[in-house]
Amino acid sequence: MHRKELNPDGGPAAAFGARLRSLREARGWTQDELGSRMGYSGRHVSAVEVARRSPNLRFARAADSAFGLENSVDTFERQWRSVQHGALLEGFPEYVEHEKTAAEIRLYEVGVIPGLLQTPEYAAAIESSSVERGAITADQAHERLTVLTARQQAISRTPTPLIFVVMDEGCFRRVVGGSAVMAAQLARLVEFAEQPNHLLQVAPFSMGERRSFNLPITVLTMADRSLMFYAEAAYRGYLERDPRFVLPALTAYHHLQKHALPQADSLAMMNQARRGTP
Repeated sequence: MHRKELNPDGGPAAAFGARLRSLREARGWTQDELGSRMGYSGRHVSAVEVARRSPNLRFARAADSAFGLENSVDTFERQWRSVQHGALLEGFPEYVEHEKTAAEIRLYEVGVIPGLLQTPEYAAAIESSSVERGAITADQAHERLTVLTARQQAISRTPTPLIFVVMDEGCFRRVVGGSAVMAAQLARLVEFAEQPNHLLQVAPFSMGERRSFNLPITVLTMADRSLMFYAEAAYRGYLERDPRFVLPALTAYHHLQKHALPQADSLAMMNQARRGTP
């Protein structure tokens, strides 16, 4: 039988698979034998070893149990989290940890509805498109959606954080997932804006050069009133804590809010788009 050579440097999933095979072979187990110990088929184990299938949390914990690694410092569960974050921009997982406890969240988005406000169907349409063009695997798309769901649940905590959102007009003008998905998404935006701790504004196309940012940005105010901002480029995210850079970003955000439409006018614009959606 042909034995595929593994490349541990091929990415987090490849490293996970190579380690799984190495430990399995060191114990003299076949893939079927390991699968039996883990509650999976030998074919499933094979797919993970060659990185054709990404492991999930249950699989990682089952591997730790099979190899007796539960109380070690180098568990498969810990390695799985690297695989999970492999589908995310570098720097984003660190940001998410701070987002969970932030007292105030100020975000600006261009192009798409901000993740915290996306419906499951809207988010799934975006990830499905990424899978179709080969940017991520289906398993990675699932992990991204899992992370997004956890983020949305986290902002429902008590006390509820203050959330300020400014969206470029193109965010809700661009149809994602079809008319029915967009109708539900626009309804979700209106629902969000009606909450007492939320403020939603639109930066209309007519703002022109008065728009403060050309890329998405988020400014967090933590419980101790410390500030940080998170910005993304094409291939990585960056979390900044230095006040020399954070304070100008906060000032620019306030400038953006000043020139964006008030919430009432923003909702009127979105409701107009909503009525135009079949």
